[in-house]
Amino acid sequence: MVMTMDLPTSFSFPFSNTTIYEDLLENSTPCPETETQQMFSKVVPVYIFTLSVLGIVLNILVLLVFWLHKNPCTVPEIYLSNLAAADLLLMCFMPFWAVTIVNKYNWVFGPHMCRLVNLCIVMNANCSIYFLVLVSIDRFLALVHPLSHARMRSRKCAKFGCLLVWCFGLILSIPTLVCRKVKHKKSNITQCILGCSTTMFYTNEGILTVVCFIIPVMIISYCTVRIIRSLNKRPIESLGTQRKEYKSTILVLVVLVAFLICWVPFHLTRIIDVFLRAEIIPGHDSCDIVNTFEMFMQIFSYIAFLTASSTPILYVIVGKTFRDKTLEVFCEFTMKRVSTSGTTASRTLQSTGKKL
Repeated sequence: MVMTMDLPTSFSFPFSNTTIYEDLLENSTPCPETETQQMFSKVVPVYIFTLSVLGIVLNILVLLVFWLHKNPCTVPEIYLSNLAAADLLLMCFMPFWAVTIVNKYNWVFGPHMCRLVNLCIVMNANCSIYFLVLVSIDRFLALVHPLSHARMRSRKCAKFGCLLVWCFGLILSIPTLVCRKVKHKKSNITQCILGCSTTMFYTNEGILTVVCFIIPVMIISYCTVRIIRSLNKRPIESLGTQRKEYKSTILVLVVLVAFLICWVPFHLTRIIDVFLRAEIIPGHDSCDIVNTFEMFMQIFSYIAFLTASSTPILYVIVGKTFRDKTLEVFCEFTMKRVSTSGTTASRTLQSTGKKL
């Protein structure tokens, strides 16, 4: 007989399957809700809505700049545009959870949306991580091995790599699609929970921890260290390909560092979550420990959200090439509008003259 466990969705971050606090809510003697948790319930929806609007607008802007510019995207820009697409989709589905928190954690969108929303959130979060892995490897090859792996840095290989990442992210999200379900509580509350066997839950958590945290962080950290060493050793030429590679690499390094700062604390608390649940470390039955952990889990979850909307801002602040492209696209769009309005006015005058 296989034991099953109904795991309520985390109050703080749907990418995380559970929090310890919610398991205690299922017990006969739940921990009392603290003032901090009440405050989070009021602040979080506003935070998510604001972050979602910013993320949607800014990532659409990034995609438009890369799409409308007259020159084709470079290899780093192919990866960064796919990263923007993943962040855009992630931000589009986050308001569902803001509405759920406003409704006292009552899921009102039905079972199909319960699966779809969580599938898209998990998939795009995982894809974002591996797009950063691809762009870090690309910068590593460009700076550390500029000649020996030139064929791997073609635009065709970059597009194929992005396709593989999207497929890989979908595969990693299958447990979410299978296990997510709607459960009706006695208090007339409907929850979108993760209902699966204990074995499947721990197996999935272990795979995601290794594949979506440990391995990507190791690759990104290694490539970042080697890139920094390479930049310190070689002089920057005033003109030519080397200077362009340097500018692209600085932007990528800033994005990678921002990713590590935002995501590493969240994944560490997620690992602690699993250890507490499995009683590998003590504290599962202590309300003080649980409430403290829940507070840190929420804070680090919201910090992790920041990458989806802060990355486009980093493009503008750090990326001179991106600023130049944005200005060129804006100027080209303005000139087309002026030309179109001038042509329309000329045709109107001609038709008026013929009538007279």
